[in-house]
Amino acid sequence: MLLEQLERPPLVLNKRNYGWLTEAICSIVEKPAKLEWWIAFILSFLLSLLLPLTIVYFISTGLGVWGLNSPVFWGLAILNFVFWIEIGHAGTLISAILLLTRQKWRNSVNRAAEAMTIFSVLCAAVFPLFHIGRQWMFWYLVPVPESYAVWQNFRAALLWDEFAVGTYFTVSCLFWYFGLIPDIAVLRDRAEKGWKKRLYHILCWGWSGSAAEWHNYELGYLCLGGIATILVVSVASVVSTDFATTILPGWHETIFPPDFITGAIFSGFAMIATLLIPLRALYPQLKDVITPKHIDNMARIMLATGSMVGYSYIIELFVAWYSANVYEKYLFLNRIFGPYAVAYFLMFGFNVFLPQLFWWKKIRSSPWAVFCISILINVGMWSERFVIVVTALSRDFLPGSWRMYYPTWVDIGLFVGTVGFFFMLFLLFTRFFPVISIAEVKTLVYEMERKEYDLKKGTSYGA
Repeated sequence: MLLEQLERPPLVLNKRNYGWLTEAICSIVEKPAKLEWWIAFILSFLLSLLLPLTIVYFISTGLGVWGLNSPVFWGLAILNFVFWIEIGHAGTLISAILLLTRQKWRNSVNRAAEAMTIFSVLCAAVFPLFHIGRQWMFWYLVPVPESYAVWQNFRAALLWDEFAVGTYFTVSCLFWYFGLIPDIAVLRDRAEKGWKKRLYHILCWGWSGSAAEWHNYELGYLCLGGIATILVVSVASVVSTDFATTILPGWHETIFPPDFITGAIFSGFAMIATLLIPLRALYPQLKDVITPKHIDNMARIMLATGSMVGYSYIIELFVAWYSANVYEKYLFLNRIFGPYAVAYFLMFGFNVFLPQLFWWKKIRSSPWAVFCISILINVGMWSERFVIVVTALSRDFLPGSWRMYYPTWVDIGLFVGTVGFFFMLFLLFTRFFPVISIAEVKTLVYEMERKEYDLKKGTSYGA
């Protein structure tokens, strides 16, 4: 009886075999899309159209159509960049860390997390590219040969972001694509003659599944996971130092690097839950692979990281009081009682208090409760970026230069367009590639079958 209570719940339900897993996951790609998928795709596509429309409008008109003013030279564009890049950090970081720590429940969520990274970084890249004003001079950020007589300003935060995010995006693409190769080979073998078979044949690089290939694959995947983990921590720190290296109250914070990393994991798991819970409802066969245990684990991590984020908020308040700095004190009083107080309370309520509901198992075991809370968490994380960027800038050292910041329809349309673009890319991803790693989930089935066989034989599992 005690052993039954201590036994961990299975990560693949109903004792599914290898053939069922291959058919269940590949059928999402191979069978015609469902009506619900088309509705979601059309809605996200229509939202994504706001992206080119607003870009064309403000390039042809000028940056004056944004809500930027003096002293708020950084508005929704930069805070949206930080919002998307933090979600991008989370995907690869979650997959890589869970790989290095040998967490087996990772096998069902890592593919979506890695794809989420690619798409969110693409959304993030839109904002600094057009925030510079002269988009045709963007190549000045690229390390061109000295013969062009262009020397980059390595003291500029924008250049740090270009190098850090560019490197991170490259490694994340390699990490994501490397893990896809065995599953692309499965799609190649199952595809009938046609353009899909030829495409998958090219993308899988002639994968045959030999023992030598699997050996090299596992070593390479592990090495990429280690590189990605270090890189994510460094890139998240670089983005946070964009603020921390200034002398502006509210930005000059040494707690920003660890706070941004914790916030990235927090918002990343919230976004993964936002993507996977509707997906498993749309394709019921995935409920045997994305189990209540996976949702419970994600909720527990959101609870832990949300508590860490709350600790950071409290430490910021304490340091502002303990520092005896009148400017720092006023900034935090302005955040709580000033004109942008709504954003501050949304930040604190959704990021600190709302995740505490996950203490109750009944809420953690309800997928749609986790889904709703995850959406509100990302609203809270967006509010945190608004609080960091706008409230610190709108009221600086000189009261005579204070001015309110109001985003225009162009600012809002650009962000809504990236939201639609993100979900459109993810929906397309589910139609062309396995959204769950077939090869890695099969290892869970193997371990379950081996354990059951050993128990029948009366031997110790793993002996």
